[in-house]
Amino acid sequence: MDKSKRPFLKSKRSFRRRLPPIESGDRIDYRNMNLISRFISEQGKILSRRVNRLTLKQQRLITIAIKQARILSFLPFLNINNEKQFERTASTARTTGLRTRNK
Repeated sequence: MDKSKRPFLKSKRSFRRRLPPIESGDRIDYRNMNLISRFISEQGKILSRRVNRLTLKQQRLITIAIKQARILSFLPFLNINNEKQFERTASTARTTGLRTRNK
């Protein structure tokens, strides 16, 4: 049998449908920290819609809720687990290469 005339065969794999991350009863609000925290990475970034498996409308509402929670200080803008990452060392300080003025 020629490849072009072969009937379309479905794969025999069964796949399990994933549950939606937001149920119909969940309210997307800046005060709902249990819901919002599921859509933020460890670094504090908003996860993409593809990763979250959200609809476009849900992703927009989650993004607005996260931004409102950040502004109202319910959420930090950055999750800094390792504070040494942002500290300057003596070699990178701005004052090392500057000349001092003599009077």
